[in-house]
Amino acid sequence: MKYPENVIICEVGPRDGLQNENKILTAAEKAGLIDQVIEAGYKVIEVGSMVHPKAIPALADTTEVYKLIKHKEGVDLRVLVPNLKGAERAIEVGIKKVKLTVSASKSHNMSNFNRLPLETMDSFKASYDLVKANGLEVSGAIATSFGCPFEGNITIDQIEPIVEKFVSLGILEISLSDTTGMGGPKEVYEKCKYFKDKYPEVTWNIHFHNTRGMALANILAAMEAGMNRFDGSFGGLGGCPYAPGASGNVASEDIVHMLQLMGIETGIDLDKSIEVARNVQSLVGHEVDSYMLKAGKSSDLIREKPAKQNNN
Repeated sequence: MKYPENVIICEVGPRDGLQNENKILTAAEKAGLIDQVIEAGYKVIEVGSMVHPKAIPALADTTEVYKLIKHKEGVDLRVLVPNLKGAERAIEVGIKKVKLTVSASKSHNMSNFNRLPLETMDSFKASYDLVKANGLEVSGAIATSFGCPFEGNITIDQIEPIVEKFVSLGILEISLSDTTGMGGPKEVYEKCKYFKDKYPEVTWNIHFHNTRGMALANILAAMEAGMNRFDGSFGGLGGCPYAPGASGNVASEDIVHMLQLMGIETGIDLDKSIEVARNVQSLVGHEVDSYMLKAGKSSDLIREKPAKQNNN
């Protein structure tokens, strides 16, 4: 099996990880976590979302968080924007990259945006034109690409028209997201291989939830299909407020550990990444879904062999 030599991990904890937490962290605490994530070596980070404050209160202070981040140079910091108003707010604060999100599932998209998927795509043009005119980069994301809690299986035929819409807009960085952790390795391989081969001009990001313990296996399947960019969340935090059963993302530090064992370069310091997860656990006040915090690294088990005793 052929795997990539290098993998890029985007840390989505500040947005997707914290949005479902009962305890809302302060802007300073969030910015401190992001600075710690940057120190660990992550080069792509999802800072927050420009949603209406009443929609997701935990992300209401994204503008303030962005302003408090100390080390922005050389790091791809992005925010999710749901509409034109969100795009305007991103421009005002000086953010350089935004993400537009739609669901492949009609039911999930109606729950999230009160529109059908292609209607949402049509609404993106105004936001896209505005941010591009102001020099921002734009990426797209397709939620429920590997299953929907309302509709079940999601087919390539449901996803592809959205991909075509993104490409026609000029958006050539697209995420396929497993919003409720319903995907399995065979499906992941087939979908990733199809889109990687048919749309080689697109930079693909893959987003897995570990709801049923399948995320690392799914990452392996996606890498076998040629993918090399994955989202992770510190401590495995996260979930979608509009999707029943959407428990946490795969823990970033668990991805780094697996890739390190495989000899795949990420540019991330695993020990520092584990410290981020430990800090997150302390801040949110409950145990998080991180194997690194529960069991430690494989190398932690290795002990120096005792010296041979000389009985002479």
